Amino acid sequence: MTAVDVVDVVEAPAGTVVGRRTGRVRRFLGIPFAEAPIGARRFAAPVPRGRFRQPFDASRHGATSQRVPLFATTTIPEPSVPGDDVLNLSVVAPANGVSCPVLVWIHGGGFLAGSPASPWYDGRAFARDSIVTVTPGYRLGVDGFAPLDGVPPNLGLRDLLLALDWVRENIAAFGGDPGRVTVAGQSAGGGAVLALLSSPLGKGRFHRAVSVSGGFFEVGADAARSFAGRLGDRLGVPPTRDGFGALTVESVQQGVRLLRSERGGDGPLVLGPVVGDDVLAVPVAEGLAVHGHGVPLLLGATGDEFDGGARGIGNAAARAAGTRVTDTLFRAACPRAAASRRDATAGTWLYSFEWPSPVLGGAVHCADIPFFFDVLDAPGTAEALGTQPPSELATSMHADLAAFVHGRSPAWEPATGRLGDPAREYGRPGATSAADTTGVFDPVVAAGSATAEAC
Repeated sequence: MTAVDVVDVVEAPAGTVVGRRTGRVRRFLGIPFAEAPIGARRFAAPVPRGRFRQPFDASRHGATSQRVPLFATTTIPEPSVPGDDVLNLSVVAPANGVSCPVLVWIHGGGFLAGSPASPWYDGRAFARDSIVTVTPGYRLGVDGFAPLDGVPPNLGLRDLLLALDWVRENIAAFGGDPGRVTVAGQSAGGGAVLALLSSPLGKGRFHRAVSVSGGFFEVGADAARSFAGRLGDRLGVPPTRDGFGALTVESVQQGVRLLRSERGGDGPLVLGPVVGDDVLAVPVAEGLAVHGHGVPLLLGATGDEFDGGARGIGNAAARAAGTRVTDTLFRAACPRAAASRRDATAGTWLYSFEWPSPVLGGAVHCADIPFFFDVLDAPGTAEALGTQPPSELATSMHADLAAFVHGRSPAWEPATGRLGDPAREYGRPGATSAADTTGVFDPVVAAGSATAEAC
């Protein structure tokens, strides 16, 4: 019997929010947490949204910061939704939930693209496990991370901090516990988690952290300004607040896409968190050694990340380049983070996702998300994972993540950043779904760099 979709109304400090309930899952989509970043606010710090004067219709996804996808095809379905109110968030909650732990999920996309409206981020399985899921949007690319004169640095991270403030003030009305908030994310979202954990401004805004294929993704200010300069030349405007502000977000994002295409990707990251302000005072690894010591951290990477799809003798060079990105940008970050937090009072736990997708050619970037969210039936999963991805692996991975959000420590030993640290292996061929191992991550960072693409 199909569950009936009915109106669901919440009275929150933000105002009256009207969503939908289907069976035991409640959805409130596209709720603005800040004023729309348009006009004078486009390159300004986010401003909290005023209380709704009329009931807010939260029955559909809100506008996305992504106007132009970075690539023609992406592993994760990443819809672009038009509109100005891009600083919005969606809440998926269990029916009749009270004081449930909260998972705030930050999407990836290389800080240039991505969408919180992806069906892979639907929190229905977490709602089943008495967890409230929140998926915020944040400014991307030039609007979120370009270091421009007269513009507060790291606007995208400031957006996320304000979203966490909204959660603290409003989530109880949706059945969540503001004292049990886990911030989590994948790829750029995982990097944002580590940045927020290393920031003095993160204190008190969340209580546990999960970084899925994240890393130390801060971008040098000089390199970011150089990219902005080349982008301005490409678009025919000075690389300034007024120059980029005279163009639409769509045209700026289209320029980023074309410039990266012309220059062969222009490096793994061209824009992202910049060090030197009140949000990110020092590099992330240094910040982790000082801040967030009372916040338990779970982090890991996939076994192949960006080297799984280039198989065969003819693609040896591409595979070697992808392996360098996999090792230096993603996998090496796991023991480095553990080493930085060696003196933390809360533990750091590592995992490695090893299940090889028969479609993508390995345990590649993004392939683990449908397992963690337990949404193997979501649109796009068959195209990425094949028609028979192992449901028992999704059950195991989702259960571990849900238990962590609920406040339980992982079943394996914490890591300290030393060779031989324990790590949970997920989906290694020939191993059970609950297999643990040691020595998965080598903390020695390999030399070299290569080009990566955000999914």
